[in-house]
Amino acid sequence: MEVAYWIVAALLAALYLFSGVKKVAQSQDQLRPMMGWVDTIPMRVVRLIGTLEILGAAGLILPPLTGIAPWLAIAAAAGFFVLQIGAIRLHLGRGEVRLIGLNIVLLVGAAAAIWLGTTWL
Repeated sequence: MEVAYWIVAALLAALYLFSGVKKVAQSQDQLRPMMGWVDTIPMRVVRLIGTLEILGAAGLILPPLTGIAPWLAIAAAAGFFVLQIGAIRLHLGRGEVRLIGLNIVLLVGAAAAIWLGTTWL
């Protein structure tokens, strides 16, 4: 279970770190081609989501790695689970059914991290 957690956590952390840094560092015009929804949400909310993704990525890795408050990894995975439910709702509300594939994969990954974390941590 430990190895499986680290594989899932590392993949999720890499994806969310990449996405979070983009949301924090890039302008609305730079984000628009990849994330068309940035036009419907204020940029301060986009930046907040990016910051939460960066913190969540750290939360998946650092607590179990250091042994300090490892339950935070489960909380980070639960946060990503909730984030993906919101993302799926946003895409469905915009009529973008074809775009939710990655969100479903990330939702399942977050659920797996929660389950693996509760069995291992």
